[in-house]
Amino acid sequence: MIKKLAGCIGQYKQDAILTPVFVALEIAMDVIIPLLMARMIDDGITNGNMNVILKIGLILIFICTFSLASGFLSGHFAARASAGFAKNLRKTMYYKIQEFTFGNIDKFSSSGLVTRLTTDVTNVQYTFQIIIRIFVRAPLMIIFAVFMVFSINRKLAWVFAVIFPVLAIGLIIIMAKAHPKLAQVFKLYDKLNNLVQENIRGIRVVKSHVREDFETEKFKDSPKWHGCSYGRTYGACYRPPPLYCTKLKGNLGIR
Repeated sequence: MIKKLAGCIGQYKQDAILTPVFVALEIAMDVIIPLLMARMIDDGITNGNMNVILKIGLILIFICTFSLASGFLSGHFAARASAGFAKNLRKTMYYKIQEFTFGNIDKFSSSGLVTRLTTDVTNVQYTFQIIIRIFVRAPLMIIFAVFMVFSINRKLAWVFAVIFPVLAIGLIIIMAKAHPKLAQVFKLYDKLNNLVQENIRGIRVVKSHVREDFETEKFKDSPKWHGCSYGRTYGACYRPPPLYCTKLKGNLGIR
């Protein structure tokens, strides 16, 4: 499956490679900035040395500009790569559907195929963009940050040895709870698309039997189920930020 999906990157492989490169450059600049600011305060402002302040200030302006440009380019290439990947994936799926046998047609519903070509491809596109940008950014940020902390104060750096396992366990628990809810949401996509398809195809039958009110109420109930499932799912998925805040406060408390 991974090999088939990777083949859909196609002509956008260069964009997919450049994205992590610019992400790494952006992170390197972001990690250097606090060190330069600390040096400006210690050697420049505290001692009243304007030459040091101006020198480090100019370096900071250059680094901030370079970091901004790297972030912009990483977002640009990530958007191009993910959008192109989704285009190729949707095209491949569409051609594959055209080759379906009668058995395949009976097995897969039209509403399910519509969901596969629209919502599911969009979700895969978003996941691919996260992989080439955020999944690269987070580990590199940890590596650079740990290296800088150990270079400044090794005793204080061992706090990370306690914080990281707690954070990892919390994220694993959140993922385990969110996965079944997401599977339920994806099934509701098919039901909602099937309901819309039935109403569009059978609009004359609905009108002839005066069932407009019934169909309207049935349609209103479907988004409610969908909204409730989405609410529970995103309620589980958005627990990491409080976990990060707890970790940060614990880190400050240990200091």
